[in-house]
Amino acid sequence: MEFKFYPFGSLGSYKYADIAAVHDGKWIFCKHKERGTWEMAGGHIEDGETPLDAAKRELFEETGAVCFDIEPLCDYWVEGELGGVHGTAQGQVFFAKVYALGEIPSESEMEKVALFDEFPENLTYPELVDGIFLTVKDKKR
Repeated sequence: MEFKFYPFGSLGSYKYADIAAVHDGKWIFCKHKERGTWEMAGGHIEDGETPLDAAKRELFEETGAVCFDIEPLCDYWVEGELGGVHGTAQGQVFFAKVYALGEIPSESEMEKVALFDEFPENLTYPELVDGIFLTVKDKKR
């Protein structure tokens, strides 16, 4: 997949919302039930949702975050295999400071959540995470 990054709010027609999140000075990553890789919380923006609404929902559904502050970070454009079909889409990235983690909801796609000092190496979308890291690395603490 190829990702290009832009200032927040510059693209429009967003399909995805992704969240770089920290808790107690550590990065939060989730492991999907069907993949052996780590990923940031995020996913599709549902009908009637804003990207911010989707980011808040995904952060809770995928990490169990129950108390957090969230702020805009950047936009991205992606090209590659999306759901088995080659295509392009746009997304927005948010940064969240999580103050309290609860249980992952039972209907979540994620099987577990872990905290990392640095980004893990076994990533689902390394190009996305690498690009976001350049923007968020100083926000961790």
